[in-house]
Formats: sequence, structure tokens, C-alpha cells
Amino acid sequence: MRSSKTIKIAIDGPAASGKTTIARNLAKHFGLVFINTGAMYRAVAWGFLHGLKLEEMKIELVAEERVRLNERDITSELQTAQIDEAASKASERPEVRAFLIKKQRELAKNKGVVMEGRDIGAIVLPDADVKLFLTASLDERARRRFQERRSNSQVYKQIKQSLQERDERDSRSFGRLQVAPNAVIINTDHKSIAQVTAEVIAIIESHLKSVRKLV
Repeated sequence: MRSSKTIKIAIDGPAASGKTTIARNLAKHFGLVFINTGAMYRAVAWGFLHGLKLEEMKIELVAEERVRLNERDITSELQTAQIDEAASKASERPEVRAFLIKKQRELAKNKGVVMEGRDIGAIVLPDADVKLFLTASLDERARRRFQERRSNSQVYKQIKQSLQERDERDSRSFGRLQVAPNAVIINTDHKSIAQVTAEVIAIIESHLKSVRKLV
């Protein structure tokens, strides 16, 4: 029987669907490594905004979910509306996606991970043991993002418009947002983080036990 320490869980979904928080909770519950691929795209966007070329960027995900670019900790600079927009546009570029997909696969090699993003189950980890797709309505996602950014000058209407534009961009670009084969779709509307976490844990444990991959 395979140890849970080598299990790979892929979580996809649109922006602000709750996938980062849920992925973090799952990693803690199952004792796996949490990999936030969105932070990697944000780091690339930060690099472009500061005049760096892709080949000049060395991105590291380090302890306590810190993000370093060329040895500089840029974590606190990645959660802004400007980076939201720049990261979404950067992700449309095939060379950016190829660069980061390679890095993401390296991070998941020979270890158990919970990796979240928008094309993890379909592209990055097609052989993941469990594939989840978290979704929520545009209004719900805008509300969540607004609450996250209360100190930001963006108002709810602007956030909602930005998310809608990103959804449209993500649906047609290279590496577009898609539901992977065999993925379990979970709508998180009107559910608390605790409720979604419990629901997802039950789904994962049931599946892994059925295929004898959880001990």
C-alpha cells in the first residue's frame, strides 16, 4: 500500500474560488507539501514590471509560503490589483507557461504535494491521484477578493469587473482554465472554509481508500 506522503492532489479553479486556502488546509491535514502556482505567476509578473527578462528570473517558494525572486523576498508585493492584472496577462504567454510548468513539475517530483492553479490536473500533473475543480459565482468571488483587499483602494465593482475580464481571458488563452478529466467539481458558494475543507477531505479520503493509496 502506498504511503499518503507521496500522494499528489491537483486543485484547479478560477480566481478567488477558494482554492489556495483549501489547498493549504489539505496539505496540513494530509502532511503534504503545499505549492501555490499562482504565486509563481505573480512573481514572473513582478519581474516583468521591474524590467527583468524571463530567463533572468530565479523563483523560489520557501518556508512559510514566502516567495523569492533572484534572492529577494517579494511576498508582500504580490497581492495587488496591478499584479493581479499583470500575472493574468503573463500567463497567456506560451513561454511563461512552459517555463513555470517545468518548474512546477520539478517541485512535485518524488514527493507528496497539494498543488493549486488553473491547469494543474489537465497539464501540470495529469497523473495526480485526486483532481478537484473549485468554483463559485462571480459575485461570490468578487466579495471574497474585496474582503481580502480591504486596505486596497479598489472598490467591489472594480474587483468584479477585473475578475470577469480575467475569466474571459483565461477561457481562451494558452493553457486556459479547464476541468481536468475525472476531476470532482465543487461549488463553494455560500459555504464556509471549514465546510468546504471537510467536504473535500471526505472526498479525497474516500477515493484514496477505495484505490488503496491511503494508509
